[in-house]
Amino acid sequence: MKLSFRWYGESDSISLRNIRQIPNMHSIVTAVYDVSVGEVWPMESILRLKELTEKEGLHFEVIESIPVHEDIKLGRPTRDRYIENYCENIRRCAQAGIKCICYNFMPVFDWTRTQLDKLNEDGSTCLVYYQDQVDKVDPTKSDSDLTLPGWDASYTREELASLVNEYRELGEEKLWDNLKYFLEKVIPVCKEVDVNMAIHPDDPCWPIFGLPRIITGEKNMDRFLKLVDDTHNGLTLCLGSFGCSKDNDLVKMAAKYAKMGRVHFLHFRNVLVLEDGFEESGHLSKFGSLDMYEICKALYENGFEGYVRPDHGRQIWGEKAKPGYGLYDRALGATYFNGLWEAIEKEKK
Repeated sequence: MKLSFRWYGESDSISLRNIRQIPNMHSIVTAVYDVSVGEVWPMESILRLKELTEKEGLHFEVIESIPVHEDIKLGRPTRDRYIENYCENIRRCAQAGIKCICYNFMPVFDWTRTQLDKLNEDGSTCLVYYQDQVDKVDPTKSDSDLTLPGWDASYTREELASLVNEYRELGEEKLWDNLKYFLEKVIPVCKEVDVNMAIHPDDPCWPIFGLPRIITGEKNMDRFLKLVDDTHNGLTLCLGSFGCSKDNDLVKMAAKYAKMGRVHFLHFRNVLVLEDGFEESGHLSKFGSLDMYEICKALYENGFEGYVRPDHGRQIWGEKAKPGYGLYDRALGATYFNGLWEAIEKEKK
């Protein structure tokens, strides 16, 4: 197991020095953020991230993420150019020492929340998703003033409506076909350079706005892994994204996919599942709906050796930071994970 921490580059309010001070911290999870989706990352930008990371005594081994262009997901005639660029980015990252790439295949919205600062009783704030609020929003109505946090502001209202309608017409099976086409192109490159691809589940893991969603649970994960049955084609086991649905048994899934050697990356966070959505809670089991101890034990017992990072934290202690990505609560999450892992290691020896 290699503990890691997401860092948004030199513009991040959190310093690499502070991240390094978290006990047992091994590596940084980052990306090149100033290049348009689908284009090739400059080698100097990748090496700059590597230089800054290693200067602080941390490892540069995980990218999250290289975004997949909408033309690839939609299967447009232009997709091959973007796939070629994607393959080149894999090669360049590998040259800099990257071992794992997290990505997703979500149409339009790569995550959806209804509020980024829901006030908790203890004074902390968290990210939440309430279905009744989502149901009030229709992204195909260009004259609507209703939007949700996390929407890509680069689209005009008209462009967003057009894109959503295009995906609705595409449907799930065509999206599966386009994912398979993508994997058949990129996984051979990953084998050449020994980089693991780790797909992130849909967030949340059910259809929204009539958009097709396919990385949602165990049945679909089984289908996904068979599209290109190679160890380099794996997953990011995001506990919060899978765990926000009561249909997903995270202990079972953790054991199953770790035993297969297909869990390359773990996103460690807890969620409190509600009748009409979910709230992102403190990491401890008792504050959410997930048994973090049993999940970690299932991973350990089945040989998980991948990367793990504390995922979305609450805003605590007056910190002002990117929602979900402050230092303090994620550092607490990392410490909690360290404690669980050490206890499991010792009781198994």
